[in-house]
Amino acid sequence: MTNLEASELGLWTALIAACIGTYLCRAIGVKLAGHINQESEIFRWLSSVTYAMVAALTIRLVVMPVGLLATVPLLIRLLICALSIGVMVSSPTKRLVPALLTGTVLVMTYSMLA
Repeated sequence: MTNLEASELGLWTALIAACIGTYLCRAIGVKLAGHINQESEIFRWLSSVTYAMVAALTIRLVVMPVGLLATVPLLIRLLICALSIGVMVSSPTKRLVPALLTGTVLVMTYSMLA
């Protein structure tokens, strides 16, 4: 067996092991899902931590962006966030897509005008 064949065999073995591990964990999760109380304290805590992480990452993205978004001034980024939140609050039934679209279009418009 050549070095290239051994390398390919190792890659295929790693891929198959990763697939088995992933789907085995998912299967166990599906099997146990019916026995878990979603109103328990641990799930409330997990939900709180999840929301806190999403909020922190969103704030970091707005205040300390990386890449092209860093070229947009902070005041403009905050204004676009405020307008997107306004769109989200104004339409209680369908709010996520219009808010995301508002933010995206405003950032693109600013980048074309600047």
